[in-house]
Amino acid sequence: MTIGAIIMMLFGLGITWGGAAYCISVAMKNKQQ
Repeated sequence: MTIGAIIMMLFGLGITWGGAAYCISVAMKNKQQ
């Protein structure tokens, strides 16, 4: 694998996990209200 491919893979994972964490935090806030 090239450096570019590794960076793109890590970048994609970051977006996926970041999006999941964001959705969970929004759901938690909505439950508290």
